[in-house]
Amino acid sequence: MTDVQVGAPIVVAADKAELLARLEKHRRLSNVPRSELEWLVAHGTLEQYAAGLLVARKGRNVDGLFIILSGRISHLTDQGGSWRKVIEWRAGDVTGQLPYSRMAGAPGNSVVEEPTEALRIPTADVRALPVECPNVTAELVHVMLDRARTFQSSDLQVEKMASLGKLAARLAHELNNPASAAARSAELLSGALVECETAARELGSAGLEARELALIERLRASCAAMPTGVLSPIERADREEAIAGWLSDHGSDDSLAPALADTVLTLGSLDEAAAAVGADRLRTALRWVAAGCTVRALARDIERAASRVHHLVSAVKGFTYMDRPSATAEPVDVAKGLADTLAVMGTKARGKSASLTVDMPADLPRVRGFGGELNQVWANLLDNALDAVKEGGSVRVTARADGSNVVVRVTDDGHGIPPELKGQIFEPFFTTKAVGEGTGLGLDIVRRLVDSHAGLLDVESEPGHTEFRVTLPVAK
Repeated sequence: MTDVQVGAPIVVAADKAELLARLEKHRRLSNVPRSELEWLVAHGTLEQYAAGLLVARKGRNVDGLFIILSGRISHLTDQGGSWRKVIEWRAGDVTGQLPYSRMAGAPGNSVVEEPTEALRIPTADVRALPVECPNVTAELVHVMLDRARTFQSSDLQVEKMASLGKLAARLAHELNNPASAAARSAELLSGALVECETAARELGSAGLEARELALIERLRASCAAMPTGVLSPIERADREEAIAGWLSDHGSDDSLAPALADTVLTLGSLDEAAAAVGADRLRTALRWVAAGCTVRALARDIERAASRVHHLVSAVKGFTYMDRPSATAEPVDVAKGLADTLAVMGTKARGKSASLTVDMPADLPRVRGFGGELNQVWANLLDNALDAVKEGGSVRVTARADGSNVVVRVTDDGHGIPPELKGQIFEPFFTTKAVGEGTGLGLDIVRRLVDSHAGLLDVESEPGHTEFRVTLPVAK
C-alpha cells in the first residue's frame, strides 16, 4: 500500500465535451442516456488525486460520489488491529456516497494507490440523482449491492480466518499433551521391553514348578485388569508405600512398588505367592511380574494418547466440514456440530477453570443449512461466553426441539451486557475487547449466518445471566 499523505485533490478545469465523451465510454455509465450524463457533467467537478492521498477516512462522512476515470483507489478496514484491503476501484468504477445508501460514515480508509482522476458529484447533488437521473440511479443501486456483498464476504472471510487462527492455537495446545505423553511413553517402552526380556530369561532359569508358575502368571494377569475407580494422590501414595513395605519385608526390590501399585494386585495375593515360592525365586518372579505390568501400562498410555489425538482430529474435521462440499444446503446434525465445537473449545474453558456443560436429547431433529457455517455460529457464541465469565465460571449449552424449530441456547454467568450496549453488539466492528483481541465481527457474522439460515437470534442479559438464543427451522 502507498504511504498515506495529507493533502487535497487538484481541481481541473475540464472541457465539458471531452468529459462527456469520457463518461460515454465509462464501463458503468455507457448505457445511460446522454441527457443524464450532461447533468453529471454540469454538477460535478473533475479532480486529480496524487498517490497516497486519503480520500475517505474511517468514521467520517464521504464527500460525494466519485466516478473514476483513471487510476486506482483501495479501501482498507481495520481488522483485528491491522489494515487489510477489502475492495479496489479502477477506471470504470463508481464509489463514494451512493443513492439510497444508509452509510453514515466510511467503514475504513480509502487510499489512492496511483495517480487518479475522477468526476466528483457533491453529496447534496447525489440526493437529487433519483429524480434528475433515474437511469444513473438504477445503475448505482447495482453498484451499492455489489459493494455490500463484497464487504459482507470480506467480513465473513476475516472472521473465518480469525476463528481458524484461534482453532489452530487451541488445537496445537490440546494436541501437545497427548502427543508428548505418547512420545514419552514410547521412549520409556524400549527400556521396559529390555527389562521384560531380561526378567523373562531369569524366570525361565529359576526352575519354577508348573503350580508355582501358574500362580505367578495369575499375578501378572492382574496387570491387564483395569482398577475400578480412581485413587486420589494420597490413596495412591499409601498403596505404593504398603507394597514397598511388603517387598522390603520379603527380601524383594521395593523399587518394583510403583509398577505394582497401578494394578489390582492385592497384598493377599502377594502373601499367597510368598507362601508358595521361595524367597530367591519370589524376587525373580516379582521382577518379571513388575516388568510386564510396566510394559502394559506404557502401552495403555500410548493407546490413550493416540485415542485422544484421534478424537481431537475427528472433532476438528467435523467442526470444519473439511471433507464435505458446502455448495448446497443439507440436513445438519446440530447435536454433532455442538459436540465437535465443544471439543475444540475445551482448552479455553480449562484455561479459565470454567465449567462447560451441554444438555441435548439424542433425537434432536436436524436443521437444513450449512454445517460449517452453523459451527461458526456456535464457536463465536461459546467464545464470547467464555470471555464473559470469570475464573471458575459456568457456560451451559442446551438444545431442544420446539414445534417446527430447533432452539439452541448458550448461557453464561458472566458480568452481562450493559443495557446501553445491547443495541450495538450486533453491529460490524463493534467490540468491547482490547485492540487486537477481537475483530468486532463475531456477533455480526453470527447474525448474518443465522439470518441466511432463515433463523432468529435473540439475547437476554442481566448481571450473572446472559443467554443467546438461536432458533432454526427443522429440515423437512
